[in-house]
Amino acid sequence: MLRALRATLEWGVPKLLVQKFARYFAGLSAIVLITVFFHRDFPSARTSTIILAYLLAVLVTSAVWGLGVSVFMSVLAVLCVDYYFLPPVGTFNINDPQDWVALISFLITALIGSDLSARARRQAQEADRRRLEVNRLYEFSQHLLNARNPLELPDQIPAQIVHIFLADSAALYILDKRVTYWSGNKPNGFDETTLEAIASGADCEIDLRGGSWFCPIRLGGNAIGSFGVFGAPLSKGTLVAIATLIASAIDRAQAFDRLARAEAARESGQLKSVLLDAIAHDFKTPLTSIKAAATSLLEDLRFNKRQRGELLIVIDEECDRINRVIGQAIEMARLDAGQVNLQPASHRVSELISAALQDCDAVGKARTIRTELSQPNARILCDFGWARKILDHLIQNADLYSFPGEPITVSTEEKPGFIVFHVADLGPGIEKEELAQIFGKFFRGRSQRHRVPGTGMGLSVAKAIVEAHGGSIEVASEVGRGSVFTFTLPIDEMKEALL
Repeated sequence: MLRALRATLEWGVPKLLVQKFARYFAGLSAIVLITVFFHRDFPSARTSTIILAYLLAVLVTSAVWGLGVSVFMSVLAVLCVDYYFLPPVGTFNINDPQDWVALISFLITALIGSDLSARARRQAQEADRRRLEVNRLYEFSQHLLNARNPLELPDQIPAQIVHIFLADSAALYILDKRVTYWSGNKPNGFDETTLEAIASGADCEIDLRGGSWFCPIRLGGNAIGSFGVFGAPLSKGTLVAIATLIASAIDRAQAFDRLARAEAARESGQLKSVLLDAIAHDFKTPLTSIKAAATSLLEDLRFNKRQRGELLIVIDEECDRINRVIGQAIEMARLDAGQVNLQPASHRVSELISAALQDCDAVGKARTIRTELSQPNARILCDFGWARKILDHLIQNADLYSFPGEPITVSTEEKPGFIVFHVADLGPGIEKEELAQIFGKFFRGRSQRHRVPGTGMGLSVAKAIVEAHGGSIEVASEVGRGSVFTFTLPIDEMKEALL
């Protein structure tokens, strides 16, 4: 039905009528050819053979073109068998009761077979349509979840709908801003107040004649806005799923906006309030992603094994992200309170870096992490658990602030009494006036705070751990070319002497 509607919108009614007439004409031609073949070339053929030939043609037609053409052909076949092959030939009259049974059996078999074939065809088409919609919904959700700049999301959502769902145009109306975002050509005569009216409603609205589909966007019981799709037939379930994904994405964008206001409060000295708001944001973002992925799985949208696995990976990664935020807060509290009792031991440099790379496995899957170790077997004196957190924080920070696809380089060198570690990224860099503040609690650069999520705790935690080991940490950066974070850990002099 939806496919026929799409054809109506693209081709117009006249072309559909021509196509339908062509199918019926082809069915008529098939019956005529079979009749001529047996009546002229094989007049001695058995009636059962002729009937089976007609039945085969009817069943093939029902599988390809549906029930209407096959029923038409079945009736024609019955008339042709009666007139040309059953005595008395040349009349629509049957004398032998057995011929009546054969003819009626053929008609019933043809109709039942056609109906079953047409039903299977419709179910296959419906399954294909549902699978296509699920794939498109999955792709749409991935674009929303992977959006790096949520503040620009309202501009991107209509464009993604047009691209993924093959629509002519799409519109997104945000209720609190009273703003409509468009992608594609606005339909002639369309009144944008329609979107405002839809936003205050409770159900989707579909205008088949006008080729438009509308749905309100709600988060919980609150209206957020509405969206419209033009020229792409969508089921009501798909519209509701799109609305749910958009609501989650908008809520995420609003969380970033609230974080920006929290940063302003932090700059005015309200550090405690900023910490709570930042952690709340870093909880809200992954929870929104977890909710979207879990909702998709619970709605049983017939995901295949790969798609279910990817949604479960999203849930797993976002849970890890929540754990990292909690861990950073606990680490900072313990370091500030002086409750960390280091237990230094001798470890190889390569051992420490390998453990940190395992912790940052997700980063390694997304981009290349290079290692350049001058003394991989050199031994350092450190608390292994806390020392690996230094590299964890620096590698995660480099991943967030690097340009997409650019590698991260971890290198070492030896200086008197210390092993020097370098973590280099290729990103936008840090402005000179911000270099002195980069290791401060909750500090995040002005040009990046809206682009990259985070609380600003990672670098300050890394600095506290380094200093607890008696080392130092610093950063060198060039705007537009990236940054290099450098820290030192003491060499285990006794082990080195034995070696």
